[in-house]
Amino acid sequence: MDTHKLPGPLAGIKVLDLTQMMAGPFCAMLLADMGADVLKVEKPDGDDIRRAGPPFIQGESAAFLGINRNKRGIVIDLAAPGGPGVVLRMAARADVLVQNMRPGSMRRKGLGYHDLKSVNPALVYCTISGFGATGPHSGRPGFDLVAQAMSGLMSVTGVPGGPPMRHGVPVTDLAAGIYGAFGILAACVNRMKTGEGQHVETSLLEAGIGYTIWESAIYFATGQPPGPVGSAHALTAPYQAFPTSDGYVMIGAANQANWERLCDAIDRPDLLEDERYADNARRRENMTPLVATLEDTLSKHDTAHWLRTLDDAGVPNGPIRDLRQVYEDPHVQARGMVECLEHPVAGVTKHIGLPVKLSGTPGSIRKPAPTLGQHTDEALAEYGFSRGEIAALRTARAIA
Repeated sequence: MDTHKLPGPLAGIKVLDLTQMMAGPFCAMLLADMGADVLKVEKPDGDDIRRAGPPFIQGESAAFLGINRNKRGIVIDLAAPGGPGVVLRMAARADVLVQNMRPGSMRRKGLGYHDLKSVNPALVYCTISGFGATGPHSGRPGFDLVAQAMSGLMSVTGVPGGPPMRHGVPVTDLAAGIYGAFGILAACVNRMKTGEGQHVETSLLEAGIGYTIWESAIYFATGQPPGPVGSAHALTAPYQAFPTSDGYVMIGAANQANWERLCDAIDRPDLLEDERYADNARRRENMTPLVATLEDTLSKHDTAHWLRTLDDAGVPNGPIRDLRQVYEDPHVQARGMVECLEHPVAGVTKHIGLPVKLSGTPGSIRKPAPTLGQHTDEALAEYGFSRGEIAALRTARAIA
């Protein structure tokens, strides 16, 4: 079955994507991957991420290409007199609008939720911001780095006693995009029942807090905020990276059965007789000597030896890999996690495959990110603008 020819579960859903950079575009891309017709609305000089880099591929930003696939593109100048009116008119025919401008910015342009609800009561309007529309911090600009710091994520990232460290990927941006898409889909299901749209709102700060599941549980239970634990786990042990003679191996002996298998696999039956390590609670209490003795044993052989040994014993384990090794993995390739598209400027580009597989109506990666304004005329015509109106808007510099 060629999934690229299937419409996807969100086929027929029209989405106006008035976002830029990471969180909003990621949210809209998730909808596009599942078949929604996403129209990316950009300012005349384009989404700021078009200029992010290097690397650039034939003048196109790799970052932009990676997060705006499956979308069409249009340019509307919201600062021009006729620009907001174009969006207002399109919103009357859309199902979803996503925007991540500063709180209040769209309202001042006459494009806030209540403005658009007046022309389309069924519209699902999603706002993604740094700190949300209410509260003392609502007006602050939102960036992933700041949200990681203020959500508590950085307080539990890194090694004990080390300097502040952000997560290696923009986790609050991505989490906000996922929460936004989740909220949009929930609102769309509700609209099927009631015919009414609604305002969906999330923020980088709340998305970051939402990801502190274990850590917040520990704080709520003890009243003490947990700190960083390196590659270890806050609740179970041994569950971390251990040095071998030529690298590292990740070991997840997360329950008693796996702990016993681990001791057998590394030929350390003495550890099973040591009362300090009798159960998970005592292993956590005695982490320092536990880690030291395991490191002493595991450092005597190379990583490949331990991967084979632990696999044979049924102990959860894995190597630490860079992205080249990830995408060369036959399993990753078999799961369709690398796909190629032909871009009109950049040529053949590689993309992350879909992490979610649906058996009946799968999503697909169908088209590359649009060039700036690539589909302006085509999209406006579909939204009911005549050729004369399009020409007049272009003359007035409301579109490009």
